[in-house]
Amino acid sequence: MNSNCPLCTTDGGELLWKNDEMRVIFANEPDYPGFCRVIWNEHVAEMSQLSVDQRARLHHIVMLVEKAIIDVMHPDKVNLAALGNMVPHLHWHIIPRYQLDVCFPGSVWSEKLRPSNQEHLIKQQANTVLLKKKIQDVLGVL
Repeated sequence: MNSNCPLCTTDGGELLWKNDEMRVIFANEPDYPGFCRVIWNEHVAEMSQLSVDQRARLHHIVMLVEKAIIDVMHPDKVNLAALGNMVPHLHWHIIPRYQLDVCFPGSVWSEKLRPSNQEHLIKQQANTVLLKKKIQDVLGVL
């Protein structure tokens, strides 16, 4: 544990599921409904610091969350990212993307290209309740 790391000292968002190795959180990013993160519990910065088996388990959870997002949110695309430049604690971003979102086709960290489409956001925000339940149901059996 690193006492200076926000992902060591907090869940990093709304906790949806957790086991001994990792957790899934709902990021609650207003412009990106359904944005989730899979966070490795132990403070490591890089995938290569995990064993092959640990990497496989982490990848499996990322894929289950991605599939839940696709099934519930029906995005135009899903972005997966493991940057760690700002918070060097291993975590994956799983982000549903839509042509209507403020930065599409750029990354969610790009400059905004258009104002938020409130009608789209309200519709997608309503789906997040179902998404949270789907993730908990899918991962709860593991």
